[in-house]
Amino acid sequence: MTTHKSYKSYLIESLKDPAEAAAYLDAVLEDSNLEQIVLALKNVAEARRNQVDNSNEPDPVWENCYRLLDQGKTPELLSILALLNELGLKLTVTAKEELPVW
Repeated sequence: MTTHKSYKSYLIESLKDPAEAAAYLDAVLEDSNLEQIVLALKNVAEARRNQVDNSNEPDPVWENCYRLLDQGKTPELLSILALLNELGLKLTVTAKEELPVW
């Protein structure tokens, strides 16, 4: 009998891989939808939490991430940068394929 995972559980499981988490956030950032960016950050942080929960050890990094994302407001850029750093990720900027003429 085939078992089916929910998309959310599949997503969280895949985001445990830092390369997958980085690619996921990169794709979401391209859309420039702030609500989706915050949701994506929460998903990556949840994947981190699940890894920590499996180790049964307290993780101050996860606690800090949780506080940043659970404030009920959109985190500022510096908070997002700090969160990415805590998750072992970084924000980079690249030129679009079609550069505007200045």
